[in-house]
Amino acid sequence: MAPNVKGALLALLAFGVYATHDVIVKLMGASYSPFQLIFFSVLFSFPLAMLMLMRDATPGTLLPVHPWWVAIRTFAALVTGLSAFYAFTVLPLAQVYAILFASPLIITVLAIPILGETVRIRRWLAVIVGLIGVIVVLRPGSTELNAGHLAALIAAIGAAFASIIVRKIGSEERPLVLLLYPMTANFLVTAVALPFVYVAPPIEHLGFFAGIALLGTIGGLIIIAAYKVGEAVIVAPMQYSQILWATLYGLLFFDELPDFGTVLGAAIIIASGLYIVLRESRSGTSANKPVTRTKQRPDTGTTPRTPTLPGLAGRSGLGHLRRQ
Repeated sequence: MAPNVKGALLALLAFGVYATHDVIVKLMGASYSPFQLIFFSVLFSFPLAMLMLMRDATPGTLLPVHPWWVAIRTFAALVTGLSAFYAFTVLPLAQVYAILFASPLIITVLAIPILGETVRIRRWLAVIVGLIGVIVVLRPGSTELNAGHLAALIAAIGAAFASIIVRKIGSEERPLVLLLYPMTANFLVTAVALPFVYVAPPIEHLGFFAGIALLGTIGGLIIIAAYKVGEAVIVAPMQYSQILWATLYGLLFFDELPDFGTVLGAAIIIASGLYIVLRESRSGTSANKPVTRTKQRPDTGTTPRTPTLPGLAGRSGLGHLRRQ
């Protein structure tokens, strides 16, 4: 099997695993607050994170080299996690994914001040078209917008910030620093909120909480394997397959079918995102390739996923993935 085909298939599998993770979040969100969901998913994730820590032979401490950037990324991941979990519980899956697909567009814009990236007219036009797609999904004035739509937008922005910061400091920070700080922040913040929202779960629901942690980790490992064997320009667009999973799962479990506006808006956003990926893949059009070198899965800081930049994973004991 050709490496790019294998990489694409692995990526499709990874995003299918992620979609299953999100379905469990939505199912459990009918009974529990996002604070409680995140608390237990992080709690069950810590043993997996400790296994990664034990496998990391990199000398040094877990003190960040760039504490302010790590702090900003940690805050972004915290906000992304709470916003994404809430959005999944109150909105149809397809709508949430369509809005989250705007994250690569935001990354393209953030790459200008943070990475010093030069964005020329064609990529600017793609960003504008993609944002029009977001407006088509939201349809302000004709659709009743609620806190879930705002939460999904905040999650897309937070995910973009978290990704672009990893792109900036990832070569100098230990991957475990980028992994453990957001997880710890999520645990502490949700632990403080937990007494106000706690609902005693039956034993079987603890299995679902553990499943959220396990699926998030498995998805991260598979996507790293995909980037290891396939080119980023092939693997990155596979994230858009989540809209198919959303349609299938929405129909099976929630009696949801995406309406025409959601489908049209998602198509516009996907087209603009694909254009940006293809533009970045051409030699000389992008110095940093901030979108193609991002795994394009919101970093919620709730599970021990490997760092957002694929090339960093090798330093955490998960295989040498850097592409020269």
